Amino acid sequence: MTVKTNLSPLLPILNADPVVKAAVLAEALPYMRRYAGRTLVVKYGGHAMEDAGGGDSFARDVVLLKQVGINPIVVHGGGPQIGQMLDRLGIKSSFVDGLRVTDRETMEVVEMVLAGTINKQLVSAINAEGGCAIGLTGKDGGLIEASKLIRTRVEADTKTEIDLGFVGEPQRVAAGVLDTFKQSDIIPVIAPIGVGLRGETYNINSDTVAGAVAAAVKATRLLLLTDVAGVLDADKKLISEITAATARRLIAENVINGGMIPKVETCLAAVDGGVDAAVILDGRVPHAILLELFTGAGPGTLIRAG
Repeated sequence: MTVKTNLSPLLPILNADPVVKAAVLAEALPYMRRYAGRTLVVKYGGHAMEDAGGGDSFARDVVLLKQVGINPIVVHGGGPQIGQMLDRLGIKSSFVDGLRVTDRETMEVVEMVLAGTINKQLVSAINAEGGCAIGLTGKDGGLIEASKLIRTRVEADTKTEIDLGFVGEPQRVAAGVLDTFKQSDIIPVIAPIGVGLRGETYNINSDTVAGAVAAAVKATRLLLLTDVAGVLDADKKLISEITAATARRLIAENVINGGMIPKVETCLAAVDGGVDAAVILDGRVPHAILLELFTGAGPGTLIRAG
């Protein structure tokens, strides 16, 4: 019997100078052994998707992870793409604390873009690189049980609840559904849509979904691919590694601020939930995943417990 192996993810190495090939593979081998058989959750952000030009490089890297014995789970975003579609349809949308207010009409567009367009594009890209991907939402197999997210504001000692519509937060992730793919060739690609107890469809922040999935499956790593280099210190220099306690202190000191806060909080929740470490890195960097996992000089910020 002849075993066919798809070598397309390795072509950049195979086409290089022989000495370069040997050096790259020799450096990567110990890291491949470290992660063999482990589960990694990779969140591919909408901004990183746009800037990366379609995700072919990302897809190739994900396939390579699977081929060397690692179990990747992909969670994707799509905020910019949703915004573009809403504009095309003439539907106005607003944000509260970075979350898109989602009425019933907007929810239909969100689901169409996330589950019907972006999810299938990523699945197709991974399959085109020799992988075997399957697209999922939180509705499939009851994967992500969600509840309505409530935001409150306090002004002049008066507490006001803000109705975000069909915006949700994960209550339970069915890890058993994802475990069925672990010993197979299948790479699950998850759109951040949850389902309520009465069948309601909820739009969920993709970072939050990735963190909840990583904690549920006890992933070794959570990788948040976004459009920034990582966490910066007070001098605006990249912090390569940080403990959870230090990250919380930097948030309190307003060194970590703005849109980086929810990303760091997602990483902290994942680490608190049993994930070995979480990494925020720039998904626009070619082969950012491979650089982070298989070299000694990861390009992002790694957050550990402690």
